[in-house]
Amino acid sequence: MTVATDRILLTSCLLTLAACAGPTGQSQVVAPKTAQPHDRPGPSSGKLGATSRGVHASHQAEAGPSPPPPRFRPGEGPEGGPTLEIDPTEGTARTLLLDEPPRCPPDMALVLDRLCIDRWEASLVQDLPSGEEQPWSPYQSIDAATARLRAVSRAGVVPQGYISGVAAARACAASGKRLCAADEWTTACRGPRNTLYPYGSQHARRRCNDDGRALHPVAEVTERLHLPPDRMWYEGMDHPMINQLENTLRKTGERSDCTNDHGVFDMVGNLHEWTEDASGTFRGGYYMDTRRNGEGCNYATTAHSKSYHDYSTGFRCCMEADPVE
Repeated sequence: MTVATDRILLTSCLLTLAACAGPTGQSQVVAPKTAQPHDRPGPSSGKLGATSRGVHASHQAEAGPSPPPPRFRPGEGPEGGPTLEIDPTEGTARTLLLDEPPRCPPDMALVLDRLCIDRWEASLVQDLPSGEEQPWSPYQSIDAATARLRAVSRAGVVPQGYISGVAAARACAASGKRLCAADEWTTACRGPRNTLYPYGSQHARRRCNDDGRALHPVAEVTERLHLPPDRMWYEGMDHPMINQLENTLRKTGERSDCTNDHGVFDMVGNLHEWTEDASGTFRGGYYMDTRRNGEGCNYATTAHSKSYHDYSTGFRCCMEADPVE
């Protein structure tokens, strides 16, 4: 086994927390929708690279089935170095660049040679006194949480909705990260080819989770709960039933073609994602709409304060990459 292959397999083990030992002389890869009335977009700002960070290792623990983990193999990506080959549950396989030596944690991607960004939309865990971690329900607002919640980025889990920009920033900080600045987020979304959508310049159905559904989920919950129709966009917006309805929120990476050569997933559709803005901005659209407030990676909602949350608001985190030695 070559040194390069050993290094790649080690990175694979770190990402999957699975044994990678194989027979002598062989490498063994472990198998592992009516738009919501958010208002008009507004100007955004941000600068790449600004905040210090501390790395917080996270455990891989999630109940229920998960998509196969990534496969690693030697190769030459667009900028040289080993590549990460995703084995998708649907769509075509895709090869993604890995930085070597690693300058970001395995659950983050290197962007512009200086920024790490979560590969997947964030979920939340709380650290127990026993040292174990306990997942927080992705369908529950954290307003009533008494324990400290920490952001993690994992494939094949339901990402956290119902979260404000204030709470998202706090959860990123608890993991030694921060919310992404506007230009950092947009750069990661557009990918190395600088396209309007992560996968290309034109919208394509079923590439990302943005196809919508016939009946708006808030309207469906309003009907089921017999709420007054004139209160639908108030009392109904944070109900945990919404993102559990059919054809709404999907697990991270489930739409495996919703990515780019940075290896980040679901930056368009699935959930809105909070970015760093004192006035409050979330980006990328969600499963019912990725065009109302700008198209694809240009989507930005500025109508709400940073303390706002509803079923559609999620996030991911950023941090500075380790310096080149």
